[in-house]
Amino acid sequence: MNRIKQLFEQKQNNILSVYFTAGYPELNDTTTIIKELEKNGIDLVEIGIPFSDPMADGPVIQESGACALQNGMSLKLLFQQLKAIRREVHIPLILMGYLNPIMQFGFENFCRSCRDTGIDGAILPDLPFDDYIREYKPVADRYDVKIVMLITPETSEERIRLIDEHTDGFIYMVSSAATTGAQNRFDEHKLAYFRRIDAMQLKNPRLIGFGISNRETMEAACAHAGGAIVGSKFISLLKAAPDVASAVVELKNILFPKKLNSLLSAW
Repeated sequence: MNRIKQLFEQKQNNILSVYFTAGYPELNDTTTIIKELEKNGIDLVEIGIPFSDPMADGPVIQESGACALQNGMSLKLLFQQLKAIRREVHIPLILMGYLNPIMQFGFENFCRSCRDTGIDGAILPDLPFDDYIREYKPVADRYDVKIVMLITPETSEERIRLIDEHTDGFIYMVSSAATTGAQNRFDEHKLAYFRRIDAMQLKNPRLIGFGISNRETMEAACAHAGGAIVGSKFISLLKAAPDVASAVVELKNILFPKKLNSLLSAW
């Protein structure tokens, strides 16, 4: 069974997914970060493929991507770094990136490489849903790579139900139509959006991303979906901390103060 599906069957609530950019802060940090995240009870890891024109990313992730590219990161190198990751890491791993570098690599080659290295899924923010159904889904299904689709407050109910019908990993709920970035709290407009999607009773589990940066936003995401995705906050910690392990521990302390540590079943 695909590890994404297995995770959501075993754990329905309080799931924490963490995003970071491959090759940042240092070129060879990728596997170290993944191992530290699993060691500290993170449920799912999203590995960002750096790209020169990341249209959906805020300044923190844009800066990390530019640095990773300067360090020499590429999709080919990333797969080389990940070739032995499944000897030590067992949680689901997802690649997140834009179509341009993946199409240069070749989409079937990408899916084959995901299968061979133990990558469970991919998030491609600029992949149109209609193109996914017509051209990409048959290839991804052949290699058991779950393509995770994004929805926003502007996504129509019809499109959301189509996404729910034609995917079977999870749905990435973008908290707003803006770019990525940490927020201190979700306003009533965003909370109403969360409640609206929750009331649709979709078959796929959902994770909320864009803006998760503290206990309040983490709790709000967990109250209205299966859990949360943290990106910009973790990358900021990676930049400031003396080492990877310290950044992971600091993230855990920010999102889950000691009295809330029970939210992560692995702790």
